[in-house]
Amino acid sequence: MRILVTGGAGFIGSALVHQLVQAGAEVLNVDKLTYAGNPASLAGVEGRANYRFLKADIADRAAMASAMASFRPDRVYHLAAESHVDRSIRGAAAFIETNIVGTFALLETARAYWSDLPKREQGRFRFLHVSTDEVYGSLGGEGLFTEKTRFDPSSPYSASKAASDHLVTAWQRTYGLPAMITNCSNNYGPRQFPEKLIPLTILNALHRRPLPVYGDGANVRDWLYVDDHARALHLVADRGRIGQRYNIGARSERTNIDVVTGICGILDRLRPAGAPHADLIRFVADRPGHDRRCAIDPALIERETGWRAQESFATGLEKTVAWYLANEAWWRPLRDHVYCGERLGVLETTG
Repeated sequence: MRILVTGGAGFIGSALVHQLVQAGAEVLNVDKLTYAGNPASLAGVEGRANYRFLKADIADRAAMASAMASFRPDRVYHLAAESHVDRSIRGAAAFIETNIVGTFALLETARAYWSDLPKREQGRFRFLHVSTDEVYGSLGGEGLFTEKTRFDPSSPYSASKAASDHLVTAWQRTYGLPAMITNCSNNYGPRQFPEKLIPLTILNALHRRPLPVYGDGANVRDWLYVDDHARALHLVADRGRIGQRYNIGARSERTNIDVVTGICGILDRLRPAGAPHADLIRFVADRPGHDRRCAIDPALIERETGWRAQESFATGLEKTVAWYLANEAWWRPLRDHVYCGERLGVLETTG
């Protein structure tokens, strides 16, 4: 199996690349290496005979066409994206360029490559587009997102991902490209860029800095351990139906304040010198367009592929905190030179 992964130096992408390479697949990792793409996340696969890396932009159609022609993938797993809601609020242009224009360019390149394959290879080819549950918007106190939930994005990020999802669906229906889409809940785990809630909370607590919680802390997310997600993606490509959308979630709803206090409790045990870490919690002004509740119904992927989440939120969070404590060499350069934990996504006021 020859698999081209876009965004494989990112958080979810690197977890997927590790799994694929260790399983023996031939992997070409294509990544632009923006601020969130970290070559250090690929330690352990670099140098392996079945792993290659190409620094390139998915919006560069010539580069993508060359990569596909030379590597000849059986599958494309498309994860490259700008992904942080807060950054999209203050700077939407990069999200439009990568998530919409880049996905269009990759679809066109993949379509041309697939169209020229022999019939037998055409039948094996798959294009897997990895997206988010945030395209669905916000739930009330009841109910779950299903594959039939209408799109209702609230942020520039989620709007750009919704647009990319629509493009993939259109390319499958119009041109017959054998494509599938996954929409996942909030991921967490090792090697996540420290702008996201869980690693930001861990590192701020270690540095005795305030732990910001938006609004009243009651916003709910459905948390998915990154290695569980990576397993799900490969199973969808193996067993999923062309043209189908699959929601991926672990039935692990938590309020933001419960997540933060849970991290504090783990740190109180593992780093008692800083206890009680919950004293650092500070409630701050909510971000614009903050979805109140997101929760996934994963019944379809469970039924059709046999996938099940293996990590509970308790075990996954414990592993995640322990990983950051043990891997300062990974996060220290990011904290010192790329992102030091400042608040993102604050709108400037006028008048």
